[in-house]
Amino acid sequence: MRPWFDGWRRLVSAPAAIAGVFMFTLLTALPLALSLRDEIEDHLGSSLAANEAADGVNYDWWQEFSAQANGLGTTFTPSVIGFATTLDSVSALLDGRRLITPIAAALAMYVMGWLFVSGGIVDRYARGRGIGAYGFFAASGTFFLRFLRLGIVAAAVYWFLFAYVHAWLFARWYVNATRDLDVERTAFYWRVLMYVIFTALLAAATLVFDYAKVRVVVEDRRSMAGALIAAIRFIVRNPSRVLALYLLNVMVFLVVVGVWALVAPGAGGAGPSMWLGVILSQLYILARLVVKLQFLASETALFQQSLAHWGYTAVPITIQPEPAAVRSA
Repeated sequence: MRPWFDGWRRLVSAPAAIAGVFMFTLLTALPLALSLRDEIEDHLGSSLAANEAADGVNYDWWQEFSAQANGLGTTFTPSVIGFATTLDSVSALLDGRRLITPIAAALAMYVMGWLFVSGGIVDRYARGRGIGAYGFFAASGTFFLRFLRLGIVAAAVYWFLFAYVHAWLFARWYVNATRDLDVERTAFYWRVLMYVIFTALLAAATLVFDYAKVRVVVEDRRSMAGALIAAIRFIVRNPSRVLALYLLNVMVFLVVVGVWALVAPGAGGAGPSMWLGVILSQLYILARLVVKLQFLASETALFQQSLAHWGYTAVPITIQPEPAAVRSA
């Protein structure tokens, strides 16, 4: 599929966007990691349990720590080891598990930062050529307030899905369908069906908001309601192409997750094995971010190619002004 390959071409032609998003993600998570490290260090002190924990997993100490932990410390569970982290994240999303305050605050800051840079990223992918740091941040600033308004609508939609649709699917429909069942396997199939329906709704909402961002940038739309209507209209008019592109990107994401499941480190000791685990974890995060950016790049390519807008955006590139001394020379 041409837009999919074109998306990858646009993606790899802008390595600075990948590096910037990765560093922003790392810096957002770093304060949380340091805070949790200090909490663990204070609890361990110079005890023998500290040496045992450094050599591997000390479950007795871990249970003791979990029993007295609060706030960020409550997240330090066995699910933080290797691939279990990914499974726990998926489970938390699909089950609508609430986030603790420190993580919710960090996530809110990350979302705000993402709203800012996403305008510059989509603008860069839409043009298919470098726009420079000044042009990138100018585009980010131009679209930030528009994306912020769009983000408020997105937040309301996702809140409705998690607060009402999720409860209806799992607390009502699932309960009513499995109340008189005697076979546990059938109940499991019903729950999988609920997950599939809820995931499909989340994916549909994400698609609409992604294409709304693309239309805002490419066509310089100022009305977010108009952008959402235009995005829905584009998806309805091109269902097979939109769905095929989305499934291709999802397959890449599943490949990344599958590779991570094979290479994810377990509970190792200190020294080289610990640093190897850190490096592998960061590479997995980088790969996930690359796939996330590929979604935007390929969706931009599909929209432009569908309407013969390749390389075109309504907003001109902002050029950094020359110093007064240069202009007067």
